[in-house]
Amino acid sequence: MSEKSFLPAPFAHDYEIAPEFSKSAVYFSSEFAIDQSFKIYSGGLGFLAGSHMRSAADLKQNLAGIGILWTYGYYNQVRGEDGELAVQFRKNSYSFLQDTGIRFTVQVHGHPVWVKAVYLPGDVFGTVPMFFLTTDIEENDQLSRAITHRLYDDDGLRRIAQYIILGVGGARLLEELGVDPEIWHLNEAHGLSAAFHLLEKHGGDVEAVRKRLVFTTHTPEEAGNEKHDFNLLKNFSFFGGLDPEVVRDLAAVKGNEFNHSLAALRLAKKANGVSKLHGEVSRNMWETSEGICEITHITNAQNKKYWVDHGIERARKDKDVELLCNRKRELKNRLFRVVADQTGKLFDPEVLTIVWARRFAGYKRPDLIARDIRLFREILNNNERPLQIIWAGKPFPFDYSAIDTFNELIQLTKSYPNATVLTGYELELSRLLKNGSDIWLNNPVVTREASGTSGMSAAMNGSVNLSTYDGWICEFAKDGSNSFIIPTPDSQLAPEDRDRDDMLGFYAKLKEEILPLYYDQPKEWNKIVMQSMNDVVPFFDSDRMAAEYYEVMYK
Repeated sequence: MSEKSFLPAPFAHDYEIAPEFSKSAVYFSSEFAIDQSFKIYSGGLGFLAGSHMRSAADLKQNLAGIGILWTYGYYNQVRGEDGELAVQFRKNSYSFLQDTGIRFTVQVHGHPVWVKAVYLPGDVFGTVPMFFLTTDIEENDQLSRAITHRLYDDDGLRRIAQYIILGVGGARLLEELGVDPEIWHLNEAHGLSAAFHLLEKHGGDVEAVRKRLVFTTHTPEEAGNEKHDFNLLKNFSFFGGLDPEVVRDLAAVKGNEFNHSLAALRLAKKANGVSKLHGEVSRNMWETSEGICEITHITNAQNKKYWVDHGIERARKDKDVELLCNRKRELKNRLFRVVADQTGKLFDPEVLTIVWARRFAGYKRPDLIARDIRLFREILNNNERPLQIIWAGKPFPFDYSAIDTFNELIQLTKSYPNATVLTGYELELSRLLKNGSDIWLNNPVVTREASGTSGMSAAMNGSVNLSTYDGWICEFAKDGSNSFIIPTPDSQLAPEDRDRDDMLGFYAKLKEEILPLYYDQPKEWNKIVMQSMNDVVPFFDSDRMAAEYYEVMYK
């Protein structure tokens, strides 16, 4: 027997709820990568959340999403006159969003801020019903309007205000809708203020909060586990009208340091890391913290229906190697037209093409393979077994170290006709890169990449992963069979020695295994490509992930 949507008309799900997913749930996330045209995401967290919303709809789950309508998005990545990265903020508007007619106020720093809720029907992009909050409306002054201008604003005080709008604002929206979902899922701790709103609403009954709240932590990185001065948050109305001493005790505040992730772990009934390895890392991170919930893991995944190229998928299903090779050549040509348009370089579809594309961050080491210029020059100048390399990705617009790395790679590759850096890394460029690459390079410092998901959708499209042994790769990789693994160096090595060891591991894999297979043993190469495509599904398809959240976290 089918169940009904927990949302009221006219916002209800456009399908009958599957009985096994009937429990009502709401998913709070600061970003969602749903469509190229809807610029409210920055990178992996958004890509993951977008895939989750699509699979939840495909499985007919009783789930809805709540996010922020970022007026200027994250930023537009363009080239300046010198060809280097230029950050452009452009106001966006969307005709596919519907005004719910719902407006309410939220206290931010003791002042009422008006919040407007807009609605994205599920049939627009194939998602569950979704709601987005904005303060950029006439009822507010300029300071309040700017709260929802930019995703991950560089102003730390404004980010606190953003977290209040997502958390408390999302909770208030549910009240305005007249619903109280059984599960409140925090995708990262950005929406944590919702838990304090719930706690106040239930008269300080912690168990009433815990029976509803689940928490997904996505990173062991310091920047992803934010800390703030407790009194600053109190003055910002982050805890609503709760007794500050009660909050101090509940959140295990040390001195005046409030750790958002720790507070979420103490208020949730269950938490999860986003890969098997990350679950272990997270439990080790928090093992000395008292009063926290169980930390399990649910490995991230990507929505195959959205990401996979139909020609590539047909070749996989039919075990048609000729179709696979022909379609891959077509897809490489599509990507290379973008390369030519952006950089004036003409790439060859017959040449092995490596792509490194994801968020630019220090621990992901985008420039690792270029740190020894002699080795780098040698592989790019090898005419016997030629190679092409493409980089793409978005640094945080105010992470000047990452921006410097991006620009250094642009300058480095200018003199090579077969290496380049692309700008405008969003959903559609990501798709082209995954479709058009032969090798998907992933070389983070081991244990610092919680999951990573780009390699999943790359593998779905016939791109073979070349990776350090980290994140989701540990659950997928069979070295030399469906991927290529850079051997993990001794953990006691100094960072410089570790990086060099990983770099030399990359060159050894490339020269001794990958290039000889691609050029001298094409049948063996295509066997690895097919094996990779077969092994990545169904486990790394987000339908499995969305179902597992119900089975492991919600129940």
